[in-house]
Amino acid sequence: MTVIRNDEDVRKGIAALAVIDSRLVPVIEAAGPVPLRLVEPGFAGLAFIVVSQMISKASAAAIWRRISDAGPLTAEDYLRHPEDVIAGFGLSRAKAATLWRLAQAVSEGHVDLERLAQLEPAAAIAELTALPGIGPWTAEVYLMFCGGHPDIFPSGDVALQASVAGAFQLEDRPTARELATIAEAWRPWRSVAARLFWAYYSASLRRDVAPVIP
Repeated sequence: MTVIRNDEDVRKGIAALAVIDSRLVPVIEAAGPVPLRLVEPGFAGLAFIVVSQMISKASAAAIWRRISDAGPLTAEDYLRHPEDVIAGFGLSRAKAATLWRLAQAVSEGHVDLERLAQLEPAAAIAELTALPGIGPWTAEVYLMFCGGHPDIFPSGDVALQASVAGAFQLEDRPTARELATIAEAWRPWRSVAARLFWAYYSASLRRDVAPVIP
């Protein structure tokens, strides 16, 4: 499997997308630089994606700073935190439960997040979404930004739906299923296409909506 590891890989994907779909040429020009956003796979990376989902970037950054300040970002160390320390992180009850169960699964050897990052997407997503509290979007973003997978498009992402609708002047924002169908044209660089449309959204609305990566 080809893996995205650096900015040159992103540039290669952008160049390929311009050839694959000419509609993307003005999107590429308007988007400006497309960030890599890549970190090592493991508990910390997946935990941060869980933290950042469905809340503002400022809130996610503040919560993650508290978690980071509390000690090393490993599953074992997370499980050592007393209840009052975890309560002080500012997590919702659901996310606190997800992180605790994730830390238990990693610590007890039930899941190997480094190994999952190297699997083919369908197999990896199936295993990740079997974990309590981990949905398709979280799994897809983990594989993109922690595993470097080149051909994943999280079509359930509302910002991507809005970005594609704006770029292609669609009357309505596409549903997740409709956007997944549109994104089929961008194989085998759908992960770069997702980065491109997040960058386009940011350039158009002056609001960074790509998943925050620590």
